[in-house]
Amino acid sequence: MNSISIDELLKIVPSSSIIDIRSSQSYNNNHIPGAINVPYEKLIVRPDAYLNFKQNYYLYCQKGVSSKKVVSILNRMGYHTIHVEGGYEEWIMKK
Repeated sequence: MNSISIDELLKIVPSSSIIDIRSSQSYNNNHIPGAINVPYEKLIVRPDAYLNFKQNYYLYCQKGVSSKKVVSILNRMGYHTIHVEGGYEEWIMKK
């Protein structure tokens, strides 16, 4: 499984594709700057609507548990997704 730490992610935030897979409500409360919101339920059902096979995507959730599972599923489908370790809570601790 591909994964990245928050420290590594913070170095590449401006040029990367970061996806917040939490609910829209959680995303609207606060999120990593530059991240787009695609709740995991939508992403799993229709990844082709949000992702392409030629790009890397960095996925995070609240604590990193759900995003780890989603990354595993999407990578098996052929997408290039990377799990953000610790998720949003880790980002809050580092900012």
